Amino acid sequence: MRHRKKTLKLGRKAEHRKALLVNQVCSLIEHQRIATTLAKAKAVRPLAEKMVTLGKNGSIHARRTALAVLRQKNAVKKLFEDIAQRSAERNGGYTRIIRLGRRKSDSAPMAFIEWVDAEPAIEEKPAKEKKAKRKEAEPKPQQKALEREEPKREEPKDKAPTVKQEKPAAPPGEEPKPKKRRWFGRRSAEER
Repeated sequence: MRHRKKTLKLGRKAEHRKALLVNQVCSLIEHQRIATTLAKAKAVRPLAEKMVTLGKNGSIHARRTALAVLRQKNAVKKLFEDIAQRSAERNGGYTRIIRLGRRKSDSAPMAFIEWVDAEPAIEEKPAKEKKAKRKEAEPKPQQKALEREEPKREEPKDKAPTVKQEKPAAPPGEEPKPKKRRWFGRRSAEER
């Protein structure tokens, strides 16, 4: 029986597990919200709540105790100055876990863990501009006109003429027709 053995082991040795949880708490302090697996979120919650309780105490001893656990000065500073001040009126329950569903790769249940008193994080996605489905071929009349107007050079008769194959040019008054393409049975507007 496992009476009074409530530690979530997370498949790691004790030192690895402690380092993981401390890093998760530091990330939570820095970013206000982190996405992780549900088991890790449940394991992080007690440690994060203890750190906020130390922050609310505010003494030098509490600050040194938090620094001994978290081992990051900037995280301790932000915890004591920002997060603990926001949670001053609250008697516990400083974090919330929001379930996200399962991860695609290994089907692990995912969750957000965030501070309850944090400003609501609204993620705005930039609106994507819709691209045209088909690009129409636009003939470039300026280039065609320049090619026609240039006089052809006459080659000297003592050299052998080089063979050049030129495409038949379109009559001068007409624009070349765009190439017809068929896409899997769809009819273009010209064929209808």
